[in-house]
Amino acid sequence: MNEITRYKLRILRLYKARVPMASSGKRIRIFSGFIAGVLVLCGSRAFQLQAFDAKSYADEAKGQMRSKVAIQPSRGIITDRNGVALAQSQPAYKVFADPIMIARNGVTLNRALNNSEKKTAKKAPKAIAELLAKYLGGRPEHYLPKLLVEGSHYEVIQRQVPAYLYQKLKADLAKGGWHGIYSEFDPIRDYPAGTLAANVIGFVNGEGVGKGGLEYALNDKLTGSEGARVFYAGQWGRMPLGANVLTPAKNGANYKLTIDAEMQWMAEKAVASGVAKAEAATGTAIVQDIKTGEILAMATVPSFDSNDPGSADSSNLGNRAITNVYEPGSVQKIITMATLADTGIANPDEKLVVPNRIRSGNGYISDAWQHDTLYLTARGMVAKSSNIGAVQLGRKVDKKTFARYLAAFGLGAKTGIGLPGEAAGKIPGPAMADYTRDQISFGSGLSVTAIQMSTAVAAAVNDGVYNSPTIIKSAATADNKPITVPRSESRRVISSEASAMVRDVMEAVVSEGGGSPVLGIDGYRTGGKSGTATRYDESCGCYRGYTASFVGFAPADDPKLLVYVVIDKPKDAHFGSVVAGPVYKEIMQVGLSRYGVLPAAEKPRIGQIEYKP
Repeated sequence: MNEITRYKLRILRLYKARVPMASSGKRIRIFSGFIAGVLVLCGSRAFQLQAFDAKSYADEAKGQMRSKVAIQPSRGIITDRNGVALAQSQPAYKVFADPIMIARNGVTLNRALNNSEKKTAKKAPKAIAELLAKYLGGRPEHYLPKLLVEGSHYEVIQRQVPAYLYQKLKADLAKGGWHGIYSEFDPIRDYPAGTLAANVIGFVNGEGVGKGGLEYALNDKLTGSEGARVFYAGQWGRMPLGANVLTPAKNGANYKLTIDAEMQWMAEKAVASGVAKAEAATGTAIVQDIKTGEILAMATVPSFDSNDPGSADSSNLGNRAITNVYEPGSVQKIITMATLADTGIANPDEKLVVPNRIRSGNGYISDAWQHDTLYLTARGMVAKSSNIGAVQLGRKVDKKTFARYLAAFGLGAKTGIGLPGEAAGKIPGPAMADYTRDQISFGSGLSVTAIQMSTAVAAAVNDGVYNSPTIIKSAATADNKPITVPRSESRRVISSEASAMVRDVMEAVVSEGGGSPVLGIDGYRTGGKSGTATRYDESCGCYRGYTASFVGFAPADDPKLLVYVVIDKPKDAHFGSVVAGPVYKEIMQVGLSRYGVLPAAEKPRIGQIEYKP
């Protein structure tokens, strides 16, 4: 049997062994049943979707078509007491590209480009890049990569493009027939006066968030709240008949400060000049309304430009008037005298026999000048600035009472002025050592800030009434509804009689026979006190260098204006009357004229400073 015959027999056996197939009719019935089952399942699922899950799936589909665009609020304005803008927002835009639209030059995705459109679309990226370079700066090739990103609808080109510049760009794009460049509101925070009151106003970061000064402290209220525009869009764009919801943005609150921009400018110039002459490290000046506690000027040097904080040394971005602590030196003798007068322990005519030094702890305290035994009144102790005399009088006050008066004048605690970073300083408690009381009597052994000392002295001469310092005069919503500004209640610290004694001894300082007669102001009755203190240097844990200061007020018979100047680390001369005094006088002269303080009708009658035994 050959191979062909064997193959045919094998095929025949396989054919006889196969499974018999059902008839064609039966096959049709089986197939039909299968199809019917599938249709029933599909129908059941469709019924489930329509009858039971319709809402959830409709909501899901609706959500996929829902678009939301944020509407940015305008940040609130900060002005000085006269309405001069110190911080405001200028209209600007974030410019962004839609590379998908640029690739089609604005032709929607629901149809193919014709040949003419393809030619135009091919030219679009380069043409748009050239216009961007023209108005935004740089070179066209700088912009091309973002314009050519595949599959992207959103590529940021540049933030905070001034409105006028964007409008020019927009007009040229429209003129050339180019599409795919869009914008979002992205205002620029502008500080018209640049460095003026920068340490008070502060600054914002690139995202428009306050990061210094009042911009930081009031950020939540200045920012306002976002609005939104909600609409529905499909694959081919916005649905004309779709529901639209508009929630307007709520613009930030506006703040008016107690600062007087012109007085601030004058104070900054005077301090800068004083720092330069003394070759000092820093300087601070505060001008305060004694009757209200309002801060008319708060200058610190070196400073920075709020428009460009990134270029400044970080050490200059704060506000030294509230953050830097130091020993006040002989300005503290005013508080010592106020305590003595209010407790009835001493009056300006109290007589002292002042030796050339006095024992304290393990050492001696002496005056800033060499002398034999002096015969001074308490008035003379302040006028001549005798440390020894201050110690003698200070020892008459028990330590518990001394500590209570220091706290009553606001030392050792934040003033609550509302500026960020305020320091509390440090004062000793009732259990202080005897030598500590000695030191505090003349301005050592405690630490203060300039705003604390300024406000404490203001209270001492303001009929004994303490007014907390304020920097915010008023506030209002964007639609001009008043916002309540927190205020601290005034409080009496010393009696009217004691306050009159303090004014008496301070007037003697700048009069003939006092320590600083050259700092008196012709035609006016004024009072003042210098301060000179060694600086504690944290880098070495030792005393190195000096802090020179001068505080003064006017008029002496009815105090209205106070000026306090602090110059830190002067290079050569370091006495407060020499370094800080002239800066005080320059600022006070301007203030008296600016605020209409009339010259005195008569010259002051200064009591006895020295006496003969």
